[in-house]
Amino acid sequence: MTRIDYPELDETLYQEILPNGLTVCVVPRQGFTKRLAYFVTDYGSVHTAYTLDGEKKVAPAGVAHYLEHKMFDLPGDRDVSAEFAALGAGTNAFTSYDMTAYYFSCTENFENCLKLLLEFVSTPYFTEESVEKERGIIDQEIGMNEDAPDSVVFENLMQAMYGVHPIRVPILGTSDTIREITPEVLYDCHRAFYAPGNMLLCVVGDVEPETVVRIAQEQLGSEKLPVGEKCRDWDEPMTCPRAETIAQMEVAMPMFNLAFKCEPLGRGDAAIREEMVADLAAEALFGESSELYLKLYEEGLIDSSFGGGFETIDGCAMLLCSGDSENAPAVREAILAQAEKLSRDGLPEGDFLRMKRSALGRRIRGLDSFDATCFRVCAYHFSNFDYFRFPEVYRQITADEIIAFLSRVVKRERCCLSIIEPVCEGGEQP
Repeated sequence: MTRIDYPELDETLYQEILPNGLTVCVVPRQGFTKRLAYFVTDYGSVHTAYTLDGEKKVAPAGVAHYLEHKMFDLPGDRDVSAEFAALGAGTNAFTSYDMTAYYFSCTENFENCLKLLLEFVSTPYFTEESVEKERGIIDQEIGMNEDAPDSVVFENLMQAMYGVHPIRVPILGTSDTIREITPEVLYDCHRAFYAPGNMLLCVVGDVEPETVVRIAQEQLGSEKLPVGEKCRDWDEPMTCPRAETIAQMEVAMPMFNLAFKCEPLGRGDAAIREEMVADLAAEALFGESSELYLKLYEEGLIDSSFGGGFETIDGCAMLLCSGDSENAPAVREAILAQAEKLSRDGLPEGDFLRMKRSALGRRIRGLDSFDATCFRVCAYHFSNFDYFRFPEVYRQITADEIIAFLSRVVKRERCCLSIIEPVCEGGEQP
């Protein structure tokens, strides 16, 4: 395996690409009893259109999440979660817009747990009966999501903000789209995106890197399988189809999501630098230590629920903030005005250096968490970037880059506001 040392972070990464195309990353943490493993595919809810073996396919919305649920079924009615529990481990999974991850953590029986993780994620087993049974479970999950204000305010924002990109469709899909999911659809998507060449195995803990590689080779073999090619026909303009969306739900006070559309970042060093510039821009504009945050808080326009940052998904990106407010449009106007002020006056050097030190410190402290480390190594790997190189990127960023970003992005035509208001007295809808 290739060993890379990062003295500044006191971290070491072992990495190897197996003959079957799987990338294996191990971050040793000697002396710790916890071990954590992520088995991740570069495939999420937005990847519905793809080609495989020269044939184009379009899967129903929600299939990536549906597939995540069904992977826990194995032939012989085996209960994967129960098998992990018998080994003294906990297991779970999640689907995001552009990634699906399966993971476990344990303090003992690591090798057997790793074998089980690799086995169940690489063994598709879908029957008509089990797929139909899961449909009811996921439909209930969709219903719960539709009753959750935090989810609704964001999904309404995506539907108003994007006209083309599939982020406008919820990760879970809809009650209608999941009815189009069949065992054949699941088998096709598993074959397209669960090939080792589209996946990453990342382990953090007191383990021998060579052991991880050996088990992966034994469990997955050496055959290099074809990988589906994602169709990214997402020519999304930087203006928003709608500037504002308002809904009513059972909430104590109005809540909002506000976002500014950004160009998609792509992959590689330049993209990650732009992401970190955008993170700092968010901090400069409306972070807790910013001039604007204090002003909005003192005026009662925001409270401690307010926060934000930069979000990037395959094919799209946005500067986003959210919170509770009785006057979200006033928050929007204040942010637009502050961005114009920063663009005109610039960012004081002292403030810039303090922000950069603070942001770098937060990322370094994040490495104390096994879960955060594993997740970020995986996510940045799929962006063609070695996450442990983030300190050198931060050092290169200038204040002028932050101001240029704000000047380009924080514009009214790129802005979209989603509000959830309390239900009118008497339960009336507008």
